[in-house]
Formats: sequence, C-alpha cells, structure tokens
Amino acid sequence: MGLYQEFIDRGLLAQSTNEEAIAKLLENEKITFYIGFDPTADSLHIGHFMQMKIMAHMQRAGHRPIALFGGGTGMVGDPSGKTDMRKMLTQETILHNIECFKKQMAKFIDLSPDKALVVNNGDWLLDLNYIEFLRDVGVHFSVNRMLAAECYKTRMETGLTFLEFNYMLMQSYDFYKLFTDYGCKVEFGGDDQWSNIIGGVELIRKKTGKEAYGMTFQLLTNSEGKKMGKTEKGAVWLDPEKTSPYDFFQYWRNIPDADVIKCMKMLTFVPLDEIKTYEHLEGQALNAVKEKLAFEVTSMIHGEEEAQKCLDAARAVFAGGGMSGDMPTTVLTEADLAGGGIGIIELLLAGGLVPSKGEARRLIQQGGIAVDNEKVSGFDLAVEASRFDGEGVVVRKGKKIFHRFTK
Repeated sequence: MGLYQEFIDRGLLAQSTNEEAIAKLLENEKITFYIGFDPTADSLHIGHFMQMKIMAHMQRAGHRPIALFGGGTGMVGDPSGKTDMRKMLTQETILHNIECFKKQMAKFIDLSPDKALVVNNGDWLLDLNYIEFLRDVGVHFSVNRMLAAECYKTRMETGLTFLEFNYMLMQSYDFYKLFTDYGCKVEFGGDDQWSNIIGGVELIRKKTGKEAYGMTFQLLTNSEGKKMGKTEKGAVWLDPEKTSPYDFFQYWRNIPDADVIKCMKMLTFVPLDEIKTYEHLEGQALNAVKEKLAFEVTSMIHGEEEAQKCLDAARAVFAGGGMSGDMPTTVLTEADLAGGGIGIIELLLAGGLVPSKGEARRLIQQGGIAVDNEKVSGFDLAVEASRFDGEGVVVRKGKKIFHRFTK
C-alpha cells in the first residue's frame, strides 16, 4: 500500500492541492516536507501529536521532515479557528518554548541532521524590511481572496487585527523560503491551515514558476465533531509535569466506544489489518482495545516502561477500586483540612476532578461520585482529616476515573 493511500485509509487525509501528483511524489521520490509549530506554550499537546504522527509516518517511509518553529510567526499568532487574538509573547518566552518543543519532539522524531531539519522562521522573518516585504510578497496577495479565507472568518466576527491579517503572508513566505533554500516540496498541516497552505503554494508558483504542494489532515475530533484533547483540567499535554503519564494513559483508556477505532487508526502505527479485526467489537469487548490504544499512544510519548506502569496501575484500580502508586494524587494542606476535614465539593475541586461547584453538585446528584467505593449521596458530606493518613482516600468519578488524596 502506498503512503498516500495509507493516509486515506487511516482517515488522516483531509485535502490536497494535487492528489495525483502528491501520490506519485510520495511513492517514487524521497522528498523534503515541512510542518510548522508556533511555540505558544512551553509544551506540545495532543493537537501537535497528530502533526508529529504524520512526520513519523513520512520519516519511516524515507522522507525528510523539516520541523519549522515559529520564532517569528509566534510573535504574531495564527488567527485560524480562534475567536480572540492570541496572547502576545516576548521573544525570550518564544525561544524558551522552542527549546521545550525540541526536547519533546526528539522522543518521537529522529532529529539527527541527515534525517530531519529543525528551522526557526525568526531567522528570516524578524529582520525583514517591511516595504521590501510588501513589494516582494504582498503584491501577490488579493485582499478580497484573503478576507474570504476560512482561517479569518471566525476572527472577522470579533475583530480581526491588522497584525493577524499578516499571518497568511508570513506563513506563505515560510514555504517559499523553505522551497528555495532546502528544496521543500510539500507543506503539511491541520485542516484549519488550508488557506494558509494554498497561499504558500501560489506564492511559490508566482515567484518561481515551479510547482509545490500542500496537504492537510483531519483534526482530531470525537464522534460529535468536537475537538479531542481537553479535560476538566485543560489541555492534554505531552509534558509529564503538566499531564502525568497516568492521566495521559487514562484519557485514552476512557474515550467513548464510538471513538476507539478512529483513534487507533489515526494515532497509532498498529497495522490496519489488525485494527479491522476490532471493528465489530462492542461494549466490554472494546475495553482491551482501549487499553491497547492507551498503551500505544503513551509508549510513543512517555516510553514503553512508563506505559506499562500506567497499564498495571489502571488494571489494579479497575480490578476492585484498589490503590496504586501511579494513580494521580493530590496532597492536601493543613489549610485544606483546617476544620478537621474537608467537604466533598471542595475535595473534588482540590483534585481538579470538576471545574466548578455546580458540576460537583450535578455529579453527586446523579450518583457519579464515590469515596473509598461508597457512593456519595449528599452535598454536605465531610471527609475527616484522619482518613487521609497513610495511603489516603480514593475518590471515583463515574466508572473509570480514580484519584487519590493524601495529606
């Protein structure tokens, strides 16, 4: 099976500028391609993981990835899919974030010089002469077409700044620069990047008369069409300090049945023929597939040894509400227990198990909270301070989420 066809069969491919030409390129040549990462935080998250998965597929097939870090574009912020302008970051913060990204990416992609390139677009964007840039690049862009682009539509409703309006030109110039300097023939990105990618393809054609290509991939969404990778605590990060390996594992172990096969195809390297054997499974029979999904994804990010610990811990807990050293744990302070204990609602908030008191009450009312395997029936339950001695207290949210509290 060709790589292009595998992208289709795994449900990854969204759009491409020239399907036939790209399929031939991937099959008959070893190409250089790029994916851009704006360093807006000090850790990559699940959305980035999707892009790295594509890079890994390509690298395994012998192609050379360019990881382009947005030392320049990160100072502007991509408006694609955003309702508000991104927070403006300092150059120092951006450079720190880039170093964090590199370390995380190196666990997943072979970044050695002969296998990949790591480039910072700040190297050319930060020193551009504005008038020269307008004459050299801006002349090739129609404002009418830009305003119709999907990446600007949401921001148009709340107020698109001129700062953000320049983003398409900057990303397009990145592709042109990588094309001329490194022979980069294809830009990849999430499907929300389609307009920006087309801008680069057209800029290369207008300035050089040569053909470059773009491909976008499906965003990771659940069966209801909502973006995956969010919890009550926020984004699912790849940094173990932000999202523990256990919580990361549990996120994938607990996804809805309707999303298991899709995630297995999109996020793992498990052969499609094997995944096909899981497609008819339902209910309890899917639990083993969820475990495999969680193990595979956690292994790629945190290593096989850590994934095995998470699997063992999850099985110990599910087997009977037991205790596990790898279970996510919140250590309560003396202030938390100042009254000789802590109310159940405050306890749920302290552990990040709910985002608000209202959500805590709703869960309790629906019978969705248990303390040491005893279902909580009232909002006024107070857990005595002495119960947090030793191994502490285990709170279960729903059927699958366990959290330990100690002092």
